[in-house]
Amino acid sequence: MARYVLKRLLLMIPTLVGVAVLVFVLMRVLPGDVVELRFAGESSFASRAALQVERARLGLDRPRWRQFLDWMAGIVRLDFGRSMWTGAPITREIALRFQLSLEVAVLATLVAVTLAIPLGILAAVRQDTWVDYAVRVFSIAGLAVPSFWLGILVILGLLLAFRWLPPIEFTPIYVNPGRNLAQLVWPALAVGYRYSAVSTRMMRSAMLEVLREDYIRTARAKGLWPRLVLSRHAVKNAMLPVFTVIALEFAFLIGGLVVTEQVFNLNGLGLLFVESIAHRDYTLTQALVLLVAFVTVLVNFVVDLVYAWLDPRIRYA
Repeated sequence: MARYVLKRLLLMIPTLVGVAVLVFVLMRVLPGDVVELRFAGESSFASRAALQVERARLGLDRPRWRQFLDWMAGIVRLDFGRSMWTGAPITREIALRFQLSLEVAVLATLVAVTLAIPLGILAAVRQDTWVDYAVRVFSIAGLAVPSFWLGILVILGLLLAFRWLPPIEFTPIYVNPGRNLAQLVWPALAVGYRYSAVSTRMMRSAMLEVLREDYIRTARAKGLWPRLVLSRHAVKNAMLPVFTVIALEFAFLIGGLVVTEQVFNLNGLGLLFVESIAHRDYTLTQALVLLVAFVTVLVNFVVDLVYAWLDPRIRYA
């Protein structure tokens, strides 16, 4: 097991290097650069000499291979450089926004798990009854309703029914937990319900498949308590595909909630992604893509390890 863990950790390195090369090349393929956009915003005319001086200051006049090597050397030292647009350190630009996006992703995942697993199990156990149909309608509604539209309805409902709106300014949870949750619980509910729909349907399908297996019929024939059959024999085996879906959704939520963040006025990683690409901020965009890639690779690694805990038959050599 230790050898497998070490091997997987080492395999993360070429994966992240490949992502770094890809995002570096793609950012340079886009027309224009941060210097042209900055001077276009300041005045309608800029001399070629002024553009060259600014590119030299930002290091954009050097060969592409040299820029890439310098960037990778900084990553090895955990120095992501400075934003080309604002001049602020990238770690400071990302730190507060990452905290916000991570908390929303965790809360939304908790909402999705809380809804998906019990409802999926209930729908499978009560197959083709009114309970099953109600759960299926609930999940299909979650797939059909965009999370940002549901977020707008939540805000309007709070305003019209309670004359109250969530706080606008972000407050870290360690500073004021009540104010923090008052702002983030609503986008978490909207996003969590949207993503619980996929997990609910997956949990129902997996449970129906497991409940038809021979070992489940054998356990029932032995006279085991039905709840014990479900909890000890069925649920763990059915959780494998569901856990995969939930984990991948969590990785997506870290930087993929652009519209939802705008609806709830959250300055998270999704909004920062859009701004960095619009400004052709090479260093910031590269750091953000690498961060999301690292989270995705790490989540997949954790999923593989949890597999062995959920299913004792899985062994890694």
